[in-house]
Amino acid sequence: MQSLKLNGSFFPSFTADASRYSTDDKNCIQRTVERLLSVQTSAEKPGMLLGKIQSGKTKTFLGIVALAFDNSFDIAVVLTKGTKALTKQTLQRINSEFAPFQSKDMMQIYDIMTLPSGLTPYELSQKIVFVAKKQTDNMDRLAAVFQETYPQLAGKRTLIIDDEADYASIGYRNDRKEGKVVANVTARQIDGLRQTLASSSFLQVTATPYSLYLQPDNVVASGLRFRPVRPSFTELVPVHKDYIGSDYYFQQSQEDNSPAKYVYEPVTLDELSILRQQDRRRFKTEDCLTSDAIDSLRNAVCNFIVGGCIRRLQDQRLGKPLKKFSFLVHTEAGKSAHAWQEQVVQALRDHLTDAVKRDPDRLRRLLSDAYQDLSASIRVMDHYLPPEEEVLGEAFVALGEGWLMITKVNSEKQVEELLDTEGQLRLRTPLNIFIGGQILDRGVTIANLIGFFYGRRPQVYQQDTVLQHSRMFGFRPIEDLTVTRFYTEPTIYDAMRRMHESDVALRQAIAKNPDQPIVFIQRDDTGRVIPCSPNKILVSRTTTLRPFKRVLPVGFQTDYKTRVHPVVDEIDKLLEDLRPQSGFDEPFEISVSVALDVLRRIEPTLLMEKKEGYTFDWEAARAALRYLANASDDSTNHGKVICLVRRDRNLSRQVSSGSHAVYSDAPDTTRTEGEVARRVALETPVLMLIRQNGHEEQGWRGTPFYWPVIMAQGNLQTAIFAHETMD
Repeated sequence: MQSLKLNGSFFPSFTADASRYSTDDKNCIQRTVERLLSVQTSAEKPGMLLGKIQSGKTKTFLGIVALAFDNSFDIAVVLTKGTKALTKQTLQRINSEFAPFQSKDMMQIYDIMTLPSGLTPYELSQKIVFVAKKQTDNMDRLAAVFQETYPQLAGKRTLIIDDEADYASIGYRNDRKEGKVVANVTARQIDGLRQTLASSSFLQVTATPYSLYLQPDNVVASGLRFRPVRPSFTELVPVHKDYIGSDYYFQQSQEDNSPAKYVYEPVTLDELSILRQQDRRRFKTEDCLTSDAIDSLRNAVCNFIVGGCIRRLQDQRLGKPLKKFSFLVHTEAGKSAHAWQEQVVQALRDHLTDAVKRDPDRLRRLLSDAYQDLSASIRVMDHYLPPEEEVLGEAFVALGEGWLMITKVNSEKQVEELLDTEGQLRLRTPLNIFIGGQILDRGVTIANLIGFFYGRRPQVYQQDTVLQHSRMFGFRPIEDLTVTRFYTEPTIYDAMRRMHESDVALRQAIAKNPDQPIVFIQRDDTGRVIPCSPNKILVSRTTTLRPFKRVLPVGFQTDYKTRVHPVVDEIDKLLEDLRPQSGFDEPFEISVSVALDVLRRIEPTLLMEKKEGYTFDWEAARAALRYLANASDDSTNHGKVICLVRRDRNLSRQVSSGSHAVYSDAPDTTRTEGEVARRVALETPVLMLIRQNGHEEQGWRGTPFYWPVIMAQGNLQTAIFAHETMD
């Protein structure tokens, strides 16, 4: 590693504020610049700064620019996502943070599209930052500056920073209309720019690196061969202790003593369909306070009003400044859907406001339900909970005095008009509801977000895109989290949970050993699991198979007794023949073929609630079990599965979570079956067969049934398994 100059003109003063730049932050910056100086980077082998969504990546790469300027770099090119709002925001941020250096004529900062003509030698001798969108006209203008207008700049050492690197910078994409792989123009332009420069380093910055890491070894795109974009090194941005990311929403939500347990509230497919376009046969806005058609949205708005009032009363009690809060509705990309949703939410606001005087009893019931929902998560943290009457009184005031503002945001112009000087959406009233689509994803921060109604259902859940929609990630005080709710449809929630799992697996692999690959597998036509090219994962539905991963169906009803009972009898007899003499107390070994046969028998007895968005890929589950049964390094373990049978269980079909019910998802308890399974599942997977009594009073159909749970073995190399792959 090259020795760094740490006492230069930029870095020490730029990072002097210890509350912004911790020791870990500075160490990350220093390691990154050391690697940029000592490791060859290129479009095919960039340096990688890997952070989390809304976790401080911009702050970190600006620190890298400052240290790079002290260590022989003269120019920094910052490439932003192709929106005017984000480019403007990035430019404002750079100007603000480097203002002291500009005032001393130490550096110049330019938007490439508004670069003044006739820059003087005096200006060109300073450090320079160019900001450009990743769009053809911006990139062409940038290339012209180095090649034609000021060719002397091409001889200077340049740092190219590709912000939101996965957005437009990967070397190819699969064009389904064209039926072939095509190159991204921006990727070619970035590579062309680098070839112009005498000395350059390339750093990509992202929170969703899957497009960059998970690419094939080579690909032919429209007659041109492209090499994969794989990082030459990776630095992980330190995560602040107050950062809230996917682990809170999809991991801590499984813990009983966490407010995260209450954050997710399911939305039906029917409701999302109703919110897509107006259809008065299904829903009339004048019925918005009573119709079951928009039950989740109505509850969400009421929860938001009550949650905001609770937080303001809590802060008022402590003598703190009263905050303004936000709620985001993001279910569709189309502007017509946004207009319809705006009508619905405005109708809810107007009818709730009208009820303050005309129907206070109905309003009180709606707000009281919201209070009961939110109080459960507040009590978990043992925080002060204002009395219900006080909260409802505040909510009546909020509605009566116009605290609730609704803003539709679905154009760049609207975003530009709404952003404050720090690049956040301005909160004009105590309670702000924003309705929009993709324009509100990357780079746009929504402050004090305590409600997120999400329903984007793309044909393909592309990991980079869906996770970036998660505006609920970022720095959030625990007090806000206790009243935060996330509303989405179960299939979407499950897709995001699986994305979280693969995200964790990828980061852990990078942190442990950046050079160790992750296994990518898919099911072939015969049901076998085989290795696959990682580019197939990008547009696939995936499961991350990691040590002790559980795979099980959730969200189902049993078939009727006449069809289920004979199947259960068959499985009972089969297991009686297989069990050891000691009985079912201890787990026992079976062949993978027997395990797969049991799963096939169980499949038709469990009917997934597809209308509510619950599905289970039985073929994929069997393929995954087959893979796990042969994944051990010790071939003597191949083809074996540990079977753990438990009988006479009485788990209810649904359990309460706050003021609503959710489907049970733990037939195996952590302290009993889970502990036994973890003890024996070291080299061999476990198939738990939990025989439920299925009583009607517990929500079932009055027939016993088997609930299967697959658990991966502990000594398993992480694998990302594609259920569905590209053609």
